Amino acid sequence: MAETSNLLSPEELAALAQGIDDGSIAVDTGFNLTTRVKKHDLASEDSTLGVNTSSLEMINERFVRLFRSGLMEVLRTSPRITPSRAQIVRFGDYLKDLRAPLSVNTIRINPLRGFSLVVIEPTLVFSALDNFFGGTGSGMPGGPKRRATDRDGEPLPANWLPPGRMFTPTESRIIKIILDIFFRSLKEAWAPLMGVEFDHVGSEINPQFAQIADENDLVIMSRFETEGVGGIKGFVDLVYPYSSLKPLRDMLRNRVQADGSAESDLKWRNELTAAVGDATLELQVLLGQVTAHYSKVESLKEGDLLFFKKPELASISIDGIPAFEGQVGMTGPQVAVRIEKPISPETN
Repeated sequence: MAETSNLLSPEELAALAQGIDDGSIAVDTGFNLTTRVKKHDLASEDSTLGVNTSSLEMINERFVRLFRSGLMEVLRTSPRITPSRAQIVRFGDYLKDLRAPLSVNTIRINPLRGFSLVVIEPTLVFSALDNFFGGTGSGMPGGPKRRATDRDGEPLPANWLPPGRMFTPTESRIIKIILDIFFRSLKEAWAPLMGVEFDHVGSEINPQFAQIADENDLVIMSRFETEGVGGIKGFVDLVYPYSSLKPLRDMLRNRVQADGSAESDLKWRNELTAAVGDATLELQVLLGQVTAHYSKVESLKEGDLLFFKKPELASISIDGIPAFEGQVGMTGPQVAVRIEKPISPETN
């Protein structure tokens, strides 16, 4: 078969390369030479998103106050709860950091799309259970003397549980109480933005079985670190699929902008003005003043007269600071002062 006639020979390729190197062959010809390109992976989802996590953190701060109050009212425990920053991670990466058993609850947040997760670490469940029955909130199942060890005989963490360990009916009841408080608090925290309703879909002890998204899909995770009596620590995670909050990105962004708007500043200023209006101040009217040596003042006695030039306007001071000038006169049987003009602080 004959060789294809449009292929360049090695000699021609060498001559072409030589021409490009020495500049005899122009290479800056063509169309759209000034166009700049940006690398983009079409297979990955944009994590810069447009979902404003700052607005979620505002919701989380309101939620923490309500959640702590609800736990105190129902479970007689008030753990220290610290919200962490909302993080955008891949669902597979989030699952890698979890270890069974956990109280993994699949929920539906209407009207958001898809399913979300509420993950409760067992230490919070056991602490709440101990408090509910009159304990100190520092107990663990099996008591403090029962401490598991690994194959090398080293003691495992105090909150260690066998991977297949199921929650007892009593513990499950405590989890339901915690979830009810969680839903009620989160609903109220979302209320300024939009109304939401919660449905509990199912529960697992292994997070690998709660597939609310594919491993490579993005989720928004909010973790609430808890610390009870005796330093017992745990966490509660709230995980939204990114796809469920993406339709709300404009609403979330506008909400944060509105909180820093001029309208919000004006409202705050008006409320501050109204609060300051109830303050009590002392006004003093200075009719005149005399400068004299101490020796003369020391010799003063009852009946002596002091002569001074009456000013055209009396000075009115507020807590010792001159503020107005006014005319002193009478209104009926009472002495009165009429404010004529304010005094600028710069003139004093």
